[in-house]
Amino acid sequence: MIGASPLRPWPLSTALEHYSATMSPTSSRRPGILSRWTQTQTEVDSDRLESDATAHGATHIRDCLGGQPSTVIGRLRSVTLRPVAKAPAVEAELYDGTGRLTLLFLGRRRIPGITPGRHLVVHGRVIQRDGERAMVNPRYELLPNAVE
Repeated sequence: MIGASPLRPWPLSTALEHYSATMSPTSSRRPGILSRWTQTQTEVDSDRLESDATAHGATHIRDCLGGQPSTVIGRLRSVTLRPVAKAPAVEAELYDGTGRLTLLFLGRRRIPGITPGRHLVVHGRVIQRDGERAMVNPRYELLPNAVE
């Protein structure tokens, strides 16, 4: 071709700098397919839950302060029957991608719809219980399993 310049390969150091600036999985400049391929399923799930909470205007669990009323959205990881002071109580762990919150329902042996994997919106006052964030008898709304 007339007027075309010959192709010259980039020096290796320049190519590596270009790759690390544009394609690195940890680069915040341009997240892309490579970063999605290198994330574990847990990381992808956490990112999705965190973005769902942000989209619905809920407080992230990591930002909940003790004594403050909060609205949190997330998915139940576990649900167990744990008596408290010889009274029945259902204890559930809610996860939103940023942290976990223990939900304690006093005086209940089971709650229809409160099952592992279920998405919930909970409203209540956050407390510290055994060094962990918790809500006692929160108001809750059951959501479809796939939050849109």
